[in-house]
Amino acid sequence: MEPSTSTACDSKKRKNNAPAAHETAKRLKTGQEDDEAVECGRTSCSPRISVLPESLQQAITQNELMELLHYAALGKTGGIKHPSWCRLHRQRKLQGVNVVLVEGLTQRHFYKHYLTLRHLRSNYTTRVTFTPSPDNLASEIFRSELPDFDCSSVSKTEKEANSIHKALKVHPVIARFGTKRRGLTAYVLTQEEMIKKHYPVKGMPGFEEFICTDSVDNVTDSSPLYGLDCEMCLTEKGYELTRVSLVDSDGNCVLDDLVKPENRILNYLTQFSGITAAMLRPITTTLRDVQTKIRTLLPQDAVLVGHSINNDLLSLKLIHKNVIDTSLLYRREFGQKFKLKVLAETVLKREIQTDDKKGHNPIEDALAALELAQYFIKTGPCQVVELHLEELWGYTIEEKSADCEPAPTPAPAPAPAPINRFADILQTLGRSVAFLGKRSDVALHLSNQQWHSSDKEVVAAFRRNTKCPFFSVLQLSSFSNQLKSFFPHQKVCANLRDMCVVFAGPLPADFSERDVRRLFRCCGAVRKIKMLNAAVRVHAEVEFEQLEGALLALKTLNGLNVQGQSMKVQRPVHESMLDLDLTLDALSVDVLNSSHLYTVKLKPSMADSIHLSAKVNGHAKCLDVTPFQTAKKSPPATLNGHYTETESKKFSNSKSELSEETLRGTFDRFGAVEGIILPAKPGKHPRHAHIKFGSLEGKHAALSSSEDLWKEHYLICPSLTPPHLSSWVAMTTSMNSEEADEEAVEDEERTHTHTSSQIQEMELMMMKKLDRRLGKLFRSLPDFTLSVVIFLGHTSAHGHLPGLCLLEVKQEP
Repeated sequence: MEPSTSTACDSKKRKNNAPAAHETAKRLKTGQEDDEAVECGRTSCSPRISVLPESLQQAITQNELMELLHYAALGKTGGIKHPSWCRLHRQRKLQGVNVVLVEGLTQRHFYKHYLTLRHLRSNYTTRVTFTPSPDNLASEIFRSELPDFDCSSVSKTEKEANSIHKALKVHPVIARFGTKRRGLTAYVLTQEEMIKKHYPVKGMPGFEEFICTDSVDNVTDSSPLYGLDCEMCLTEKGYELTRVSLVDSDGNCVLDDLVKPENRILNYLTQFSGITAAMLRPITTTLRDVQTKIRTLLPQDAVLVGHSINNDLLSLKLIHKNVIDTSLLYRREFGQKFKLKVLAETVLKREIQTDDKKGHNPIEDALAALELAQYFIKTGPCQVVELHLEELWGYTIEEKSADCEPAPTPAPAPAPAPINRFADILQTLGRSVAFLGKRSDVALHLSNQQWHSSDKEVVAAFRRNTKCPFFSVLQLSSFSNQLKSFFPHQKVCANLRDMCVVFAGPLPADFSERDVRRLFRCCGAVRKIKMLNAAVRVHAEVEFEQLEGALLALKTLNGLNVQGQSMKVQRPVHESMLDLDLTLDALSVDVLNSSHLYTVKLKPSMADSIHLSAKVNGHAKCLDVTPFQTAKKSPPATLNGHYTETESKKFSNSKSELSEETLRGTFDRFGAVEGIILPAKPGKHPRHAHIKFGSLEGKHAALSSSEDLWKEHYLICPSLTPPHLSSWVAMTTSMNSEEADEEAVEDEERTHTHTSSQIQEMELMMMKKLDRRLGKLFRSLPDFTLSVVIFLGHTSAHGHLPGLCLLEVKQEP
């Protein structure tokens, strides 16, 4: 059959219906998976992680991290228990665990560079504070012991693993791919393999004029497969392309073009290619034309499949990073290869390249290669060998005949030593482990370690692995020394703390620190007051515990009349605060805060004073609407709308404490309330709360009703402080430090607030690089991999600066 001059497709292809738009990436999924997705929803059926509410604001320790890693990697095997502080749902569906340890960074660095770390803040939906440890965490992970582990489960697994016949263990297919069924990424050729097998690779000599497709560096197990086959003829300059065919993962032909060679044809090779002079005479399509078409047709994550596909890519003068070669899947001894025709007849039970046909049909060949790859991936290497051992490889496994002399019964082997180390248990279960990082004393066999001098090399080396280890630890160390020299921890502290600071004044001359605290705590918990006595007037520096407190103070107290004086409330003004508005906007829509609301219950007398002052001064302040204009009650203890000393004393006697019951009764009308966080110090009633709605609609409904809530003496705003932090300011305080030392450190911090623009640029560039590398690493992980990123924190004689643990299970796209 002759194709048309454009894109005629074989009428005998597997599906007769019109091909779907090939711009949509096709996925290799079974009908059963699709039915499950429809029935229960993809998210609900996927593994995920969540932190228990009572553990959310508590820093996790090294031992608690081990609890999660052990359970994630082993499940309930050997009696492993659930972690005490979190829940890993559908652990059995996990495909692996990847841990990244970032040295030299603390929780403070994450939030100081919150805007820069786009990947980390948007793709990781779980964060917990991490307690730093002086130990080598990478080594502790591998050497951690499980004394209660049930070794009998390991013995059973060993027997199952050893049940395969000894003769099959050295079979070329099993020796290369193992016995377990894997996703398609396990069979994509690595760059080293492609170079060794003479595939066109960018940057290698001889391929300078080749065209590159827009393929990504790494694909996933759900990336689409495309079958490719080409036919060639012999010209004055060698073999050149005469026909190219491409089929998608459903077997639909998306390209079938005849191509006019650039040079004079010496032999059409009709007996193989099916090409004749008459067929090529009217053709004007060039090699460059089909190169452009293929680049347009292929999605960026497409995996090309072919039989000895290196020859097809060479004839196309095309470089594509992700390929599967079926001649290397169905391997033979000593590097020999099966013909495509033999594989199709044996495995697919289909005849191709028959004698009654004039030459090969590239659509037929491309489809056969595609289906052979799909069958291999779905069936797994072990079963492929067992099912086709005699037909393809020409031998069978024979059991010893009954008339043979029985072998003597061996003496019972001594009982194996108990297996307790985490790494040993994983390897005994046949689960691969790996460490990549700087050379260090890691409790792991050298064959499972890769040492690299830079973070860039660590990430690149991991991504080059076509077969991702089941449990891997990557250690990024480049930042450790550089960050200490570029921006010490005290500078980071001062910048973060200033986000919770406001300056207020002028204040009455007789106003005390206690009076300031009573006034400003209506917006949230006040951590510290510092009176600033200028030459003429009195001002105050107010430091809140939470970001929301400072925000509400600016919105509600700026312009308030205090004993006849109009008080101005404003933030500190310096370089580190220039992007504060962008940071607060990003925090308000953070994945951890998206459905959270912050509220403060005002004392009635305070609410009325703010309202009357607003009316007297002709302005109203609020977050979303202007609620102050609607209140009707006037406080008896105010004079001309001024906040008096008498009323200051009355504020502490008015009731404003909150309870979960009252909050649910107030906010349930806007939408289902999933949870309420009531931070309070021991022996004191909470004055503010964070409310988590079941949906964004509930949060937005409450914000749009702020006027009505004001009448009930509630101030509200979107939550800004991440829920895993009990206090934003507490994050800037060293753990285990004495209060007196803390004050001294804070004074020193104020003297180091400003940094040179050169250091700021260096700092920003380093954090961008980190986020970009971690983003590439995350995208290269197989679906359903638990990804753990840990900023290790900092330990010193003065105390510990907490780290941060980010958790996410990578989902299907």
